[in-house]
Amino acid sequence: MSFNVLNDAALNQLFRDARTVHAFKDTPVSDAVIHQLYDLLKWCPTAFNAQPARYVFLKTAEAKAKLIPALMPGNVPQVQSAAVTVIVAQDTRFHEHLPTQFPGYDAKPLFDANPAMTEATAARNSSMQGAYLILAARALGLDVGAMSGFNPQAVNEAFFADGRFKANFLINLGVADPAGVHPRGPRLAFDEAAQIL
Repeated sequence: MSFNVLNDAALNQLFRDARTVHAFKDTPVSDAVIHQLYDLLKWCPTAFNAQPARYVFLKTAEAKAKLIPALMPGNVPQVQSAAVTVIVAQDTRFHEHLPTQFPGYDAKPLFDANPAMTEATAARNSSMQGAYLILAARALGLDVGAMSGFNPQAVNEAFFADGRFKANFLINLGVADPAGVHPRGPRLAFDEAAQIL
């Protein structure tokens, strides 16, 4: 059986040549590109088609100023230089959308009755959706720097005061400044990280 494998140029752009970027050029990213990005990442598979991720795209200096106090000091320049910083959050009440998003059967009561499952499902699936955002951005030619060096509670207080959404992680987007691209770190070999049973 043959598989429809992407060509090497595409695989290089998505994986092999891509790097976590720590500084960006002063090149804007349009709202149209952000919409195009969402129109790709929204196809990410999620449990029960739940789609718990929520995204806040910070473009303006004023919006980023609300985020800066929550960052570890070393991450401030990355956010300041990025054309866009995305807060990838999770909707704690994502299951309210299940009647329209998962019409196969009434799955909402499963989550209504089980807060622990709701929290785990939101965290796991919003993380996966954020990973798809990274791939979608790279597919569109953007450079990416994902970050977890921040105070989630401070982000929640600044952006999600009603408590429904909870910050998961941050993603900086734009055009890489070569000074902010470091050599790739090593990766574990297959036998160190995987097994086939």
